[in-house]
Amino acid sequence: MPEYIKGIINLRGKIIPVMDVRLRFRKPFREYNDRTCIVVIEISEVSVGLIVDSVSEVIAIPDEEIVAPPSMAKEGNRYIKGIGKVGTDVKLLLDSDKLLNDTELEGLSEL
Repeated sequence: MPEYIKGIINLRGKIIPVMDVRLRFRKPFREYNDRTCIVVIEISEVSVGLIVDSVSEVIAIPDEEIVAPPSMAKEGNRYIKGIGKVGTDVKLLLDSDKLLNDTELEGLSEL
């Protein structure tokens, strides 16, 4: 398993692999603390827990308030699905389908 896969959790009887998003994006490891959270998402029908530094809010953004990311270097927006407008704020939307390639996803689905 890649170094960013930190283990598994049992969520309501379902085994879910857990990925440290900071390590996935090749950022330095940060010690976990009381603000560290695991956000569970679905990637191609495989549940994955994402270890994140913190969660400040959970909101729903209507489709009409989401625009495509600006065109910049491919590497720069590879993981950005869109930009959501929330009042005067903007939120970058992560394209979770691109977090893992098919081989990695296949390996996790066998857990």
